[in-house]
Amino acid sequence: MVYAIVETGGQQLRMEPGRFYDVPCMPCLMPGTKVVLCRVLMVRNQSEIGVGRPWVGGALVRARVMHTLKAEKQVVLRRRAKKKSRRKQGHRRRFTRLLVDSIEAHGQQLQVPA
Repeated sequence: MVYAIVETGGQQLRMEPGRFYDVPCMPCLMPGTKVVLCRVLMVRNQSEIGVGRPWVGGALVRARVMHTLKAEKQVVLRRRAKKKSRRKQGHRRRFTRLLVDSIEAHGQQLQVPA
């Protein structure tokens, strides 16, 4: 079992190699762009666990941008009581989908057991 807990966009995500994750929008990134996430809070490789204070030194998560997407629409309704005043507004949060290629600790790529 190999995974890392990474801080990105104000969130902490548990990331594993070969899986994709939706993170808050990273602007100006085209599909296929390679991204390096260096704010790694914890790394686990089989039975070894590395915890950072606050980040693990020499740990990286390498990922690729698959595409950007939007969440489902959130409808915001505002009205004033006893008045004919209403306002309807929608909001769709943007995300960037990342595919995790590898997790590295101290310059070594951590291997996923078969």
